[in-house]
Amino acid sequence: MRALAIDFGTSNTVAMLRTPDGRVRPLLFDGSPLLPSAVYLQPDGRITVGKDAERSARLDPSRFEPNPKRRIDDGSIFLGDQEIPVPRVMAYVLEQVVTETRRQLGAAPERVLMTHPARWGEQRRRLLVEASRIAGLPQPQLIPEPVGAASYFTAVLGSGVPVGRSLAIYDLGGGTFDATVVRRTQTGFEVLAEEGLPDIGGVDFDHAVIEHLGSTYEASHAEKWKRLITPQDPGDRRQRRMLYEDVRGAKEMLSRTSAADIHLPALDVDAHLTREELEALIRPYLERTVECLSRTVTSARLTPRDLVGIFLVGGSSRIPLAAHLIHSELGVAPTTLEQPETVVVEGALCVGGAPTSGFRPQSGAPRQVMPQAQRVAPAVPPRLMPPQGRPMQPQQQVQRPMGPPQPQQQQRPPVAPPRPPVMAPQPPRPQMQPQQQVQRPVSPPPPVQQRPPVAPPRPPVMAPRPQPVQPPRPQPQPVRPPVMAPQPVPVAEEKRWYKEPGPVVLVAVSGILVLFFIGLLAWVIGK
Repeated sequence: MRALAIDFGTSNTVAMLRTPDGRVRPLLFDGSPLLPSAVYLQPDGRITVGKDAERSARLDPSRFEPNPKRRIDDGSIFLGDQEIPVPRVMAYVLEQVVTETRRQLGAAPERVLMTHPARWGEQRRRLLVEASRIAGLPQPQLIPEPVGAASYFTAVLGSGVPVGRSLAIYDLGGGTFDATVVRRTQTGFEVLAEEGLPDIGGVDFDHAVIEHLGSTYEASHAEKWKRLITPQDPGDRRQRRMLYEDVRGAKEMLSRTSAADIHLPALDVDAHLTREELEALIRPYLERTVECLSRTVTSARLTPRDLVGIFLVGGSSRIPLAAHLIHSELGVAPTTLEQPETVVVEGALCVGGAPTSGFRPQSGAPRQVMPQAQRVAPAVPPRLMPPQGRPMQPQQQVQRPMGPPQPQQQQRPPVAPPRPPVMAPQPPRPQMQPQQQVQRPVSPPPPVQQRPPVAPPRPPVMAPRPQPVQPPRPQPQPVRPPVMAPQPVPVAEEKRWYKEPGPVVLVAVSGILVLFFIGLLAWVIGK
């Protein structure tokens, strides 16, 4: 079934298509998934929407309406000298969506889903349905925006929200702010609590920047600034429109960079604005949104730690300060996306378990700030690389969990010879093994372990270590290799189990266990 989901926003309208094979893709307008919700009445009576309307607004701003959704309670809108009902103005934008849908699908959609703010009452929802009917769309299925966002959070991002758990939606758009808490049910999501601020959005941030520029340049350019803010003729209105467009572009740029320039057309001045200045201007607005979100969570009889997460949607939620304030005030790291404008409409297609196979999310990957413990390098790999270059011996030392092998490993470096194959069979012994003496016929007694490899013909080095094998060594001369054959003392040296910490600990543990079981048996018999 061909399905079309539409999110009619304050600043932009977004639409998504689902083809009969289940694939989902965004509806593009001039190569962009965002269609400006702007409408312009041409002098000949034609209506242009989107970017064409924004370009035409420079000719006569009185014929231009940038935010029809914000005028939904006004009943009608004046475009030039014509008064047009609000549903008809909204239908102009939806007609552009229908035209592009027919061009890309080759046919009209069989199912239409439209999102709306959760705070909208019956009258506003009726006007939205009427606008879709005027645009030639079939009867739409209305879906609250937080429900669509929550469906995206689970179906597209794959984040788990168990049944009975709740998710908070922070929706900061171009004209309004909405905070909602939804709870997962067996059939979908239900709204537990919602609250909004109709006077906070991206447009209000633009006004804050304009007021900041006025406080800076009004004193030096009083007359020009007055005409720029309160235009008297079409030329002044054109410059005012250019100023607002440049301010909005600079605001969006400051979400990615640290500074931006704003051209003041009437003053012929380029004002410099930094991210710190912008955050200082909009911080009071954002703090109010965080307070509103906190009240909404409290109204749902929850605490921030009871939530599965906080999901940021809406174009203005891309401002870094918004996520920072939420994390600081509520103690929960919110989930943000690269393109939060398309979250709601993508999630609307997922309501009811709609398939989304073969679809790459247009809103980008989540950028949640999570303290993840990165334990990639365990304690074993550092021990596998000793300075002697012998990897076999450290591996055997790591496998033994007892404490004694550690000091033995520290004594090994000064005696480490460059012969790894000789020392491999006896890794736990800290001293030189008798196999080193096999290549030297001068040293018959293998127990002599302190002989340095630099001075092989010096028997006096063997004297300081009294060994039971040294008495039968009357001949210190290196010419007697046959006499050394009948002395296989290495076997006797290997039988000294008490020098090995492993067998000693094993015997001790076994003794303790035997005593424990004997005592337990005696207690049972006595009982």
